[in-house]
Amino acid sequence: MLFTHDTRTALVWSAALINTCANGEEHLSDIPTLTAMLDEHEWTGRRDGSESELEGVRALRPSWRALWELSDADALVPEVNRMLAESNAKPHLTRHGDWGWHLHVSDDDAPLTERMTAETAVALAEVVRSDELDRLRSCDSPDCDAVLVDLSRNRSRRYCDTGNCGNRANVAAYRARKRS
Repeated sequence: MLFTHDTRTALVWSAALINTCANGEEHLSDIPTLTAMLDEHEWTGRRDGSESELEGVRALRPSWRALWELSDADALVPEVNRMLAESNAKPHLTRHGDWGWHLHVSDDDAPLTERMTAETAVALAEVVRSDELDRLRSCDSPDCDAVLVDLSRNRSRRYCDTGNCGNRANVAAYRARKRS
């Protein structure tokens, strides 16, 4: 196992949130969309369901996208430490749903953006500690700016899940082979 379940979940969540604004399109258009996304990724704790909460979540994306573009731990660590400090991270063990014991890093009644930032910061800290920064990637498709987390054993994931990029690349390669 490369990362613990809660670390994988936080990394996948972070990439999914970043990708709600990929290729110039807004995919986090309203509160029901945010609610559905939070449910899909099993976010517990406080949810205000307000426009200001939605705007706050959207505002996280540019700085988080920039984290994916850092290829050096020395550049990432100060950002992770800043996120931990600003999010008032308070790690504690908890258990809910089908999950066994796992780490939450903020109070359940903390604002959603604080909890998201704390969870993402701790997950990124684990990436740094594991020397696995190359697992955070951008999609290899030339016309896509989505990000991804490569959780494959052999570090082979190249395309995101947002735009069917892998399938399009495979079809293009197949057609090129057929023309030759």
